[in-house]
Amino acid sequence: MSTFDVEALRAHFPSLRSGAAHFDGPGGSQTPDVVAQAIASTMTSSIANRGQVTPAERLADDVVTGARSAMADYLGADPRGIVFGRSMTALTMDLARTLSRGWAAGDEVVVSRLDHDANIRPWVIAAERVGAVVRWVDFDPRTGELDPADVAAVLGPRTRVVAVTAASNLIGTMPDVARIAALAHEAGALVVVDAVHHAAHHRVDRAALGADVVLCSPYKFFGPHLGVLAADPAWLETVHPDKLLPSSDAVPERFELGTLPYELLAGTTAAVDLIASSVPGEGTRRERLDRSVAATTAYEDSLRRGLEAQLADLPGLTLRSRAQHRTPTLLLQVHDREPRTVHEALAERGVYAPAGSFYALEASRHLGLGDTGGVRVGLAPYTSADDVDRLVEGLRAALRRAA
Repeated sequence: MSTFDVEALRAHFPSLRSGAAHFDGPGGSQTPDVVAQAIASTMTSSIANRGQVTPAERLADDVVTGARSAMADYLGADPRGIVFGRSMTALTMDLARTLSRGWAAGDEVVVSRLDHDANIRPWVIAAERVGAVVRWVDFDPRTGELDPADVAAVLGPRTRVVAVTAASNLIGTMPDVARIAALAHEAGALVVVDAVHHAAHHRVDRAALGADVVLCSPYKFFGPHLGVLAADPAWLETVHPDKLLPSSDAVPERFELGTLPYELLAGTTAAVDLIASSVPGEGTRRERLDRSVAATTAYEDSLRRGLEAQLADLPGLTLRSRAQHRTPTLLLQVHDREPRTVHEALAERGVYAPAGSFYALEASRHLGLGDTGGVRVGLAPYTSADDVDRLVEGLRAALRRAA
């Protein structure tokens, strides 16, 4: 395993100089200097709408093609199948609305209670609009596991879409998406994978996952706020969304409504390049991403195991994140204390671990936590051992108050 230097990475994050220990990465990571610089540089450059006549037009075009290439490398996809949008939620809403035009009453869609609502509600709304049936798949609330066999049990000849997460943003569970996708494809269904949380901790390979469509949000892995959809360009050619008459009908441009935010695309490329350089070495960007993300994943998992060992010694605390394969994302309950109260107590110590259900409403309710949820602790590549120690001490103090 290549060596990962957490202090070298932390030096790129001006916000960390405040002294706060950020465990709020699942909601959006901190932003590195190189990303902010790329955004500012693009906004203040001589730039215009895309074209090939003036240098300003060519710069805009280069920014777009560069970002498609960067995200294709990050997602194991084809640059021609990379679509940018305002957010993952907006992209999924648009996709569900467009695909549902080809559905009929009695067709079926499959959604999982493990998912963020952004990969549930668009499909539920679209299904209800045309009279399609929604099939729900539960996860084991004790272990957090989503069994592919439970997905298979609800598949049928009229299943049109299976929507599933690659990693739960609430409890970190990483289900066997490849197996789920294989089962769905046997039934003739399209597989839509929410990789928003997964992409912050692991390399995403669309083909290896078996996903027809994979979506993510660069602001979860050091980038700016926008959404990305990746799919086979040949499949995208078969999909016809609403668009303006004079706008391009080419793929992927036909899915991108209005002028793209060039500065955010430049920031996205900068984020991918920073991740690729986290571990020194030669190779293509995909090869460097493989090496760097493997190293940061190993680092995060080591921190997680150490944190879980310390939390096991704290009486009065329940840890909900128990799946065999999971991201370094922990959901905690402190007995006799509301999650928000714990959040506030930690914040007083400069430890930022937010409370809530984080739009994973079905998962929170299925865990018996209602809409309140718990305290979510998200480790990131820039999390230090000192951050973890401060978190544990803050939780000890919270438990003493509860006693």
